[in-house]
Amino acid sequence: MKVILNKDLPTLGEEGDVKDVARGYARNYLFPKGIALPYTSRMVKLIESRRAEIEARKEQKRLASRGLKEKLDSLELSITMPAGANGRLYGAVTNQTIADELVKNGFQIERKRIEIPGNSIKSVGKYKAVIKLYENQSAEISIVIIAQEIKTESSAAKPAPRRSKKNQEVLEKEETAQNNVPVEEKAAEEASGQSM
Repeated sequence: MKVILNKDLPTLGEEGDVKDVARGYARNYLFPKGIALPYTSRMVKLIESRRAEIEARKEQKRLASRGLKEKLDSLELSITMPAGANGRLYGAVTNQTIADELVKNGFQIERKRIEIPGNSIKSVGKYKAVIKLYENQSAEISIVIIAQEIKTESSAAKPAPRRSKKNQEVLEKEETAQNNVPVEEKAAEEASGQSM
């Protein structure tokens, strides 16, 4: 079924484009949401009358895309990730990670538009990622992955295991009882313990 797009839809096309889609998709999704109009002579005339303003919006998008491309091409992102001694990351840098870093730098870009070689980065180093912009324009950004130091506790520095209050009281009573036993009784206990 032929339809005329009334709005931009990234997966299908832009406003004013004529597309051939499944009848159910058009009837159940595109028409109710106002994304597309049926391809009739009346609708074609309507879109043609709006063609000048549609082209003006497309030109604005192209200009904005060029400006964004210049900014992104000069950008270098530094991402600090936990890594092992061999440089392998404990995790991976994905397009979502890069999208989050871009937001921190003031760029609102969907993660679907970011392409990373191999779909993810799994080791420390310098990489390039491609960001798809409007139409066939794309920008290439530099990404530097830096290893974050992992602090490991030595066995000597580990704190003593925590004991419950009740267990602590019992241990203290036993120590006090042992310390209060006269020396002769201790010697007798030790001697009887050795003879057994």
